[in-house]
Amino acid sequence: MAEGVSLKSLRDRPFELLAELERRGRAVSAQASPESAAGREWVGIALRMAGELFLVAREETREVLGVPQALTRVPGAKSWIKGLANVRGQLLPIIDLRQFLGSGVTPLTRNARILVVNHREIPAGLLVDEVLGFRRFAESEFTGDVPTTVVRCERYLAGAFRRGSEQWPVLGLRSVLESPAFADAAA
Repeated sequence: MAEGVSLKSLRDRPFELLAELERRGRAVSAQASPESAAGREWVGIALRMAGELFLVAREETREVLGVPQALTRVPGAKSWIKGLANVRGQLLPIIDLRQFLGSGVTPLTRNARILVVNHREIPAGLLVDEVLGFRRFAESEFTGDVPTTVVRCERYLAGAFRRGSEQWPVLGLRSVLESPAFADAAA
């Protein structure tokens, strides 16, 4: 189709109208695509712990849940294991991530959420203060420098994204679950 064709002129030719709409849609999405302008895009889930902002990779998270009403305490487990929750018929250990990291107990406010980790062998739901939703960054905004944090989780950080004055440390959920400290859950 030629540039400047009006959609009204195509109202009696439905196939050509659809083709023109598709062409226009592709043109707009190509202009708006962040991948074409700034390289590849990284998508993560933003969360808050102890007043600090963090990111976790979208691929490392299966889902985000509200805090379950009923948790079954696990006898002989460390205090950071809050208990087991029945999530759609599956038992899921609930871990207080802040407490595991040694930064105090996560308060159970209405904003508290459970991040269900996408790990094949270790099922876990991590309790965090708040989940803020998806955040998108250009891969060029990533730095491998590990920032210091109040939460004391530097050994589990995979770097950070920087945008302007904001710094978003990337918490590696896989490294948390596969750490020797996590495996030592008995009190």
